[in-house]
Amino acid sequence: MGDRGGGSEGEASEADEGADAPHVGIVVYGDLDARSGGFLYDRRLADHLAARGWTVEVVSLPERSYRRSLLTNLAPGLVDRLERFDVVVEDAYCGPSLFLANRRVGTPVVALVHYLRSAVVGEAVGDRAVRAIERDYLRTADAYVFNSRPTREAVAELCGVDDTGEQPPFPGIVAPPAGDRLGTAPALSGDRLTRDPFRVVAVGNVTPRKGITTLIRGLSLLDDGIDWRLRVVGDVGVAPEHVASLRALADRRGVADRVAFAGRVDDDALREELRSAHLLAVPSRYEPFGIVYLEGMAFGLPAIASANGGASDFVGDHNGALVPPDDAEAVADAVGPLARDRDRLRRLSEGARETFREHPTWEETCGRVRRFLRGIVEGETGEGPDAAVGSGNSHE
Repeated sequence: MGDRGGGSEGEASEADEGADAPHVGIVVYGDLDARSGGFLYDRRLADHLAARGWTVEVVSLPERSYRRSLLTNLAPGLVDRLERFDVVVEDAYCGPSLFLANRRVGTPVVALVHYLRSAVVGEAVGDRAVRAIERDYLRTADAYVFNSRPTREAVAELCGVDDTGEQPPFPGIVAPPAGDRLGTAPALSGDRLTRDPFRVVAVGNVTPRKGITTLIRGLSLLDDGIDWRLRVVGDVGVAPEHVASLRALADRRGVADRVAFAGRVDDDALREELRSAHLLAVPSRYEPFGIVYLEGMAFGLPAIASANGGASDFVGDHNGALVPPDDAEAVADAVGPLARDRDRLRRLSEGARETFREHPTWEETCGRVRRFLRGIVEGETGEGPDAAVGSGNSHE
């Protein structure tokens, strides 16, 4: 376990928990500080709680193959470790390693749900065994923090009814992640708006789930009058065979000279990529939330986003478009009008910036989760969106 203590002296003035600040365990795979994606949420929350006087310990579980991860439930001392805390926050991605252990834990367990294996389209993760384990894990939680309303709805649908024929309760809050990590730029205007070629940027580790295959196919369907370029920014070493297939696809489609793979870049270089683009497009097979869409919107980029996942909470025809998984024609239909009509692109760019401005910051999101967790520790109940529950464990 890594101990984050109670925050620095400069942060102490913001602490609102006093001497009775709770002791919270945050359960993740591997090293929290070295993770990206959804684990950024876990890291932000850990830092926020520590800065406000909470004693935060990170319970690091070994990340193994799916089948081997099931054995973690039997690891000596795991249940005792979780029993030490006032409340346990578990990244739900770790569910395969916890669904049996949680049944023996008396401490309130809060599942932080930002990814569902069973929701991924086109990958062998939706079989009955995986769905059953994910459902069983989610039913062991006492309360939930969801990254979006679609995630909450997906959990309710997945869990269905329990053995008694009743819909299990899902006490919790929706607390979306923020997209304010990289800074901002104004909405598209002037030369940045009108220059050619039309520049599309895709950001994320280059894996099959990210839908770059669909993106290249969609862009290749655009009429010859549209001069476009695609920059794919993200780690190409995670799935090198897939990257090779993308290069081959671009070659077959006759667009290899329009598609560039920038690889993994630092934040300064990523900011420049966003400032140089007209549009951000990540038509994933499944995107649990899509922080990258918000990060692009902060730079005035409309988003072509996955319709499967949490992006529907904030992406729409006012700031981009939602496209179904693996639908290249939908990508072409979304991109073409923006490339041809720069006034329309400008309006969506302004809508994107407005969406970003109205979206909660990390400080606001983590503060909401902190209040929710405090209510659980104190055994409070309520009906509002920030209501906490403390009605005892449901692990039997």
